[in-house]
Amino acid sequence: MEVRTTPGRGADKPALAKVARETTRENPWPLALLSKNMKQYIDRMSALWVEGQIVQLNERPSTRMSFLTIRDVDEDVSMDVTVFGGVLQKTGGAVQAGTRVVAYVKPTFWERSGRLNLQASEIHPVGVGDLLAQIEQLRQKLQAEGLFNAEHKKLLPFLPRTIGLICGRNAKAKDDVLVNAMARWPGARFEIREVLVQGPNCPPEVSAAIAELDAIETVDVIIVARGGGSVEDLLPFSDERIIRAAFKANKPVVSAIGHEGDAPLLDLVADVRASTPTDAARKAVPDLKEEHANLARALESIRSRAQMQIKRESEYLNLLKDRPVLKEPTGSLQIYKTGLTQAVTNMRHFVSARIDRERAGLVEAAATLRALSPQATLERGYSIVKAPGVGLVKDSASVKKGDILEIMLARGSTIATVFGTQPAHGVDEADQSAKSDSPTTN
Repeated sequence: MEVRTTPGRGADKPALAKVARETTRENPWPLALLSKNMKQYIDRMSALWVEGQIVQLNERPSTRMSFLTIRDVDEDVSMDVTVFGGVLQKTGGAVQAGTRVVAYVKPTFWERSGRLNLQASEIHPVGVGDLLAQIEQLRQKLQAEGLFNAEHKKLLPFLPRTIGLICGRNAKAKDDVLVNAMARWPGARFEIREVLVQGPNCPPEVSAAIAELDAIETVDVIIVARGGGSVEDLLPFSDERIIRAAFKANKPVVSAIGHEGDAPLLDLVADVRASTPTDAARKAVPDLKEEHANLARALESIRSRAQMQIKRESEYLNLLKDRPVLKEPTGSLQIYKTGLTQAVTNMRHFVSARIDRERAGLVEAAATLRALSPQATLERGYSIVKAPGVGLVKDSASVKKGDILEIMLARGSTIATVFGTQPAHGVDEADQSAKSDSPTTN
């Protein structure tokens, strides 16, 4: 190892250790020296062939460089790979995320940043990566079971009582959700579960957190947030355990795992997919200012419609008031009043005329009765003669001398004795019958 003297060391300071094992607390290496020595050591390494699968590919045509992340096909180990020139172009587009490759690489250590990566001068595809192939098979399997169907998607509540948040420990995604949600709705409440969001322990912890939050009655929505990362980092969120836990949840699940371009299987089964944790916060709660503005607009709209309705009704009432029937309410009754008056007049005239006719008839009948009554006859000087055993004397032959007669006058009666009779000679039988109604004595 190279030994160097640190500027500023006095003569009483010991010289830097020649090798790493000789360093002490009192005589440490400067970090720059360690970095330089590591670079020298790694630069002496030979180029070699390695095998892995590409889990992330980022091409930059403008710089003629590409950046890969390859993962061991069996172990959870990955490294970054830098590719210069047209190495990828030589593969004819066969190399992409998920491709299993064999690459000729040279380890490189960047002294300033302390980063170790591999520089590839040759890359040869040897098949589709096992892990991504398994994910694709799982996707097809779950899709066939209907876990991704739209009819299973649940709607987000307008204003959840409590928001369940699953995120990494002390993760920025947590702050993004909390800050943006509280900015939109200051009264938002959270039930937070901090879990591992990458590595082999991520699936069981996330699945358990989903089930735990789903069992809390006041939790109305569950957000699973990570905030992006490499394809390798997001692989746990394509684990079947997480997918089935999200599907079984009774509460709607919001997936906020990556950025816009990331698409783990959790995005497919989630009820709502958010591009970022910030987007998840916007979807979970309404904007208080926006709701106030909407409420103000609604009130103004209601007020305007009410005023328009009142105006229309007022105009209609004015039209009604201008109608003759309302200006003169009794006008329509006048016709009936006139008809009723005429009917009463006609009835009175009819009754009066009828009474007059009947009165005239009664007068006439009375005159007739008076003229035909026996009393009227007696008043004219006639009398009625009765004889015992004979009754009314109508013929002088019915009585004889000495008979006693009762003579009825207009007023009172008298008794007379017959001294003689005179038969009717030369008198017509009809005239004699008429005169016999009133016999006289001699």
